[in-house]
Amino acid sequence: MDVSRIRALRGPNLWSRHTAIQAIVTCEGGEVAISDLPNFEARLRERFPELGDLIPSDHLDTVSMAHALEFAALGLQAQAGCPVTFSRTAQTVDQGVYQVVVEYTEEDVGRLAFERAEQLCQAALNDTAFDLEGTLKELRDLDEDIRLGPSTGAIVSAAVARGIPYRRLTQGSLVQFGWGSKQKRIQAAETSLTSAIGESIAQDKELTKKLLHAAGVAVPYGRPVEDEDDAWVAAQEVGLPVVVKPQDGNQGKGISVNLTTEEQVRRAYRVAIEFRDDIMVEKFLPGHDWRLLVIGDKLIAAARRDPPLVIGDGTHTIRQLVDIVNSDPRRSDGHATSLTKIRFDEIALARLAEQGYDADAVPPRGVRVVLRNNANLSTGGTATDVTDDVHPELAAAAVAAAQTVGLDIAGIDVVCDTMHKPLEEQGGGIVEVNAAPGLRMHLAPSFGKGRAVGEAIVGMMFPDGDNARIPVVAIAGTNGKTTTSRLIGRIFEANGLRVGMTSTDGVYIEGRRTDDGDCSGPRSARNVLMHPDVDAAVFETARGGVLREGLGFDMCDVAVITNIGIGDHLGLNYITTVDELAVVKRVIVENVAPNGTAVLNAADPVVAAMAHHCQGEIIFFARDRANPVLATHRAQGKRVVYVERDAIICSEGRKKHRIALANVPLTRNGTIGFQVENAMAATATGWALGYDWEIIERALASFVSDAATAPGRFNVFDYKGATLIADYGHNPDAIQALVGAINNMPAVRRSVVISGAGDRRDDDIRQQTEILGEAFDDVILYQDACQRGREDGEVIALLREGLANASRTKQIDAITGEFIAIDTALARLQPGDLCLILIDQVEEALAHIAGRIAEAG
Repeated sequence: MDVSRIRALRGPNLWSRHTAIQAIVTCEGGEVAISDLPNFEARLRERFPELGDLIPSDHLDTVSMAHALEFAALGLQAQAGCPVTFSRTAQTVDQGVYQVVVEYTEEDVGRLAFERAEQLCQAALNDTAFDLEGTLKELRDLDEDIRLGPSTGAIVSAAVARGIPYRRLTQGSLVQFGWGSKQKRIQAAETSLTSAIGESIAQDKELTKKLLHAAGVAVPYGRPVEDEDDAWVAAQEVGLPVVVKPQDGNQGKGISVNLTTEEQVRRAYRVAIEFRDDIMVEKFLPGHDWRLLVIGDKLIAAARRDPPLVIGDGTHTIRQLVDIVNSDPRRSDGHATSLTKIRFDEIALARLAEQGYDADAVPPRGVRVVLRNNANLSTGGTATDVTDDVHPELAAAAVAAAQTVGLDIAGIDVVCDTMHKPLEEQGGGIVEVNAAPGLRMHLAPSFGKGRAVGEAIVGMMFPDGDNARIPVVAIAGTNGKTTTSRLIGRIFEANGLRVGMTSTDGVYIEGRRTDDGDCSGPRSARNVLMHPDVDAAVFETARGGVLREGLGFDMCDVAVITNIGIGDHLGLNYITTVDELAVVKRVIVENVAPNGTAVLNAADPVVAAMAHHCQGEIIFFARDRANPVLATHRAQGKRVVYVERDAIICSEGRKKHRIALANVPLTRNGTIGFQVENAMAATATGWALGYDWEIIERALASFVSDAATAPGRFNVFDYKGATLIADYGHNPDAIQALVGAINNMPAVRRSVVISGAGDRRDDDIRQQTEILGEAFDDVILYQDACQRGREDGEVIALLREGLANASRTKQIDAITGEFIAIDTALARLQPGDLCLILIDQVEEALAHIAGRIAEAG
């Protein structure tokens, strides 16, 4: 078994909406059916018993080694605790070659599972050992290291439930919610709204106390200290017992409480100075330790925090009791679970000594042995939810503290006896205001019910009804994608929106190109959705990107399919038929939002059939109003777009709207059929988005297909009285559409300049010149700068073969070099002639043509 071409499908894809690892797996001999491999299945189950539920033991003759790999990769992740359910293995057109697809929730874990699954299959094949427990631990540890922690995860889950898209920006907790100009970000429990000044104030405990005291909030008295001696002086000033802590500490690091002796104060200072340089001493407030969570202007949750402790049973030592408590599956070494393991360190041993114990002491049954003075969860403490018990005045004090410091999310640490009374009545106080507070104790408290903290944070960032999305239009097809994309972008602009667009020409933000080359893949789409100045996005969605990585977005508002032709890279990536190609193209239709729309070409049966795969509405378009698909849709009172005499008609039930083709310069008064279809698709998109007809018509009227607006898309020039047309058409369907348009344009003599892309099938290259040979008098062939895997002269020879039976063509020339071929054609032109130049290097060729026109005066 050979595993190759491993890819991560990071968005909705050909197989599912799940993220997945995809690989090409080649099986030979008995590997094609594991029933032909003696004892393989039994050895596989022996090494991984949980596979029993996945492998269909009664159909082993249809199960290949590739299927076994699929089941193992999925099963290993599931057993490691990853929430994965989807996998699939598909036979390709090549015997023994399969595409294996397995869902992942964390890409690195999915890749590792694939590697270990291959090792498992080889171990079963060779009858060698496989460390299942070690593998599962490796996967679990990796998953825990890189998956979102409980605080960030809760916020993300709440956003997903609201339909808000998200993207992790790092392997840490930095996450973007929303798209384009509607985006906001979080990092753990900090948001884009969190004030840097507020966070800085919260880190300065002394400054925080001064501000709170000035605002009338109860706080304990204390001051910063310079050294160990000054710490004892300050303790005597405020009165014992005291608290010693870092002035800008967090997570309880370096904090010692309820100190009653000089020795304790000095030792506490030495502990604190290990964490921070600035130390303070303040009055110890008697009572319990409470954490109040304020989000925006509301108290959302409250918990009583208890220090880490064990309860004696009269049998086990304290060290053993700690091990028993730490064996709770809710406890881990970090923050990935709801509780953290108790630290059994020098601080714990010192706290034991104060109670007259050491690590090997056996406390009597029922005796509580405290292992730390502070009650932070990060050191092993526990939390009990008390949200419903908080007195309104105490809640108001917590909100006032957060707002005084300037935090949108704040953890307010309070020491007092009870939550049922105001602080002033019980001599309690607010001891700290924390930025980026941990949320674990409120999400999954040790006792009591969890609170909807994630929902509260998302609600603060995004008001009800705001899903943080911008309008997204995805466009696929064989021809017309780029022009249609630009037309739709113009409609957005006419509506006052800033547009981000991706195409085979590059990435454009507000009309300015920010990246060049073919940018029709998912990476470019994601980059546009990250741009803060984008109010609407238009994505040309290429087949290659969908196969390679999936979509760069989860849903689109409108999916446009222009057409499906035979010349669009058939034969690549195991896509050999138009129907198979259509399955790839329709991925955008399958991922239209429930309230979105698919705009489909009713004149293309393959495209029209995609309507069954859309969960939103359908608008069909076709030039012929009598088209059966369009006519049926129209008879049902649904939306259609067609041509009637000299206008585009948008019809829904008895309502019609008419757009005169004379007001759509792109179509040259309706004589260029494929441009009429592009205009219809763009019009249908604007209609689907609910824009006013005045806006749509204004956008269409302002769009001219020149070299600046739509480079390489039927750009028309005048050259010494002859007509030049430059176009990027490079497949038989595009050539046929161009010929149809040019046949409506008068000319004394017609010539064409053409090359062929080397990564097309031989028949597709030949067919281009077969079509041209019936429509042009002169043909000039040239060789592309990049042959895309072909030998020199090979493409030219195929183009010549296509002209072998041409009925019209009288002269055929072969030229090396695109620009020389263009100059050759221009030199032959006479007034009244027409020349179609099928350009390869779009920008360079257009610049060359512009230069020759300028020289001609």
